[in-house]
Amino acid sequence: MDTPSPIDTYVSTPAGRLFARAWNVAPAADSAPIIMFHDSLGSVEQWRDFPAQIASATGRSVIAYDRLGFGKSDPNRDRLKPDFVQHEARSGLPFIREAFAIDRMILLGHSVGGGMAIACGATLPAQTEAVVTLAAQAFVEDRTVAGIEEARIAFRAEGQIDRLAKYHGDKARWVLDAWIETWLAPSFADWSLDTDLRQLCSPLLALHGDHDEYGSRAHPDRIAALAGGQANAVLLEDCHHMPHRERPDAVLALIGNFTRTL
Repeated sequence: MDTPSPIDTYVSTPAGRLFARAWNVAPAADSAPIIMFHDSLGSVEQWRDFPAQIASATGRSVIAYDRLGFGKSDPNRDRLKPDFVQHEARSGLPFIREAFAIDRMILLGHSVGGGMAIACGATLPAQTEAVVTLAAQAFVEDRTVAGIEEARIAFRAEGQIDRLAKYHGDKARWVLDAWIETWLAPSFADWSLDTDLRQLCSPLLALHGDHDEYGSRAHPDRIAALAGGQANAVLLEDCHHMPHRERPDAVLALIGNFTRTL
């Protein structure tokens, strides 16, 4: 299938505008589009060509958006609260669905975005056809905390914040602090997706790298074990925290095969 050309738009919410990019294909009338949730430091631009590849591999339209405070979306004036993962089902997603007239949907997320995909699917079971996670964290693991601590030290080096400013502009410091301060806060230590997973009834595919520096295989195993619907966890060999960049062919094939079974 030819790669669709993206269409950019801004979606208004009470808290500010969200930037969204859509790759539209001409699927069957009953083919649910895929909505993508980026990671803690991510944005639409940082997905690179992966959304277009997903559209081609699945024959479905794809919508990716920058959460409030990220990328080209408006600044977020607040600190993230301990329930920010679950809150995305009530903040950003409803406005994206309304703007694109989406009823049924497939939710796909990377890292914390994978947690948001699960939480949103649990909140909107009738509208969620399936969920796909890439390197998602299901709870706060020691390895996750250690990886974030290492990243905090690394970002102190000269020029490192400029890497984020390339995508987030003058919001880069907020983006970095939102990730580090939220995940390392004592109030977040007991966070998990356990309740969301038990409430999730749609099919789920959890992909995870065997060398992921931000989470062991305990995450995909827990996701598959607790999910209320049919679930499959795949551990990708020789892969770290970016499966869609490190193992793109395998990831695209797995997601394509998964969506064809729905």
